Amino acid sequence: MKMKIAQIQLAASADADANLCAVSDAMDALDAQRPDLVALGEMFCCPYDTACFPAYAEPEGGGTWRALGGLAARHGVLLSAGTAPELGADGRVYNTAYVFGPDGAMLAKHRKMHLFDVDIRGGQRFRESDTLTAGDAVTVFDTAFGPMGLCVCFDIRFPELARLMALRGARVVLVPASFNGTSGPAHWELCFRARAVDNQCWYVGTSGALDTRAGYHAWGHSIVVSPWGDVAAQMDEKPGVQVTEIDLAAVDDVRAQLPLLSARRTDVYRIDTFS
Repeated sequence: MKMKIAQIQLAASADADANLCAVSDAMDALDAQRPDLVALGEMFCCPYDTACFPAYAEPEGGGTWRALGGLAARHGVLLSAGTAPELGADGRVYNTAYVFGPDGAMLAKHRKMHLFDVDIRGGQRFRESDTLTAGDAVTVFDTAFGPMGLCVCFDIRFPELARLMALRGARVVLVPASFNGTSGPAHWELCFRARAVDNQCWYVGTSGALDTRAGYHAWGHSIVVSPWGDVAAQMDEKPGVQVTEIDLAAVDDVRAQLPLLSARRTDVYRIDTFS
């Protein structure tokens, strides 16, 4: 089975309505190419800034959520709607990824599990935990194209989460993300290729575009990586759209040639082995 994926790489402004309009315009322009899935980047709807997250946070079912479901229904596509700040019923704020089906109904929701708290010598310092709370769920959901996994940006650096998604049946993993000018050149492509090779899944990483006027400089380079680890497509840092057709049969083909998942030694994968 083939699936056509469109990745919309935009630079988010401080105007939430304008950001949604930009997504709507891009999806209108994509109709002629008839994508099956449209993907957005992390925090596509607001500046990537810890102070902004509480200010822009909305509950599930809020205006942004309804607008995204409406876009999915209007265009009849799966919409991996990047992430948005979510105001939980507990009063906490989460970095939350939503996926909507072609009928506009929500198919999946993932709260970023690993918060981006880093202090890179000579590079980026950022603390999402200043205003965000971490999620605690492994997210795999069913689609007409088979099971898909969903995680957010920093989550991709943790192979345990990637493996759990694969073991729960994920054949495609969607990753709204926003690496920066420090981590992007070093680790963006490396992380996506490593997780794809380890778990023999398609990996789809969608970023925001670089805006040098913003406080946070997104790396861009939205990417699609095959179960063999090949980079099927990759953008540069500029705003734009990338359309890639993937062959889902490649998952079974690669797993048959290199039976990594079935060859795992779960009889010895125990922490007490090393005590």
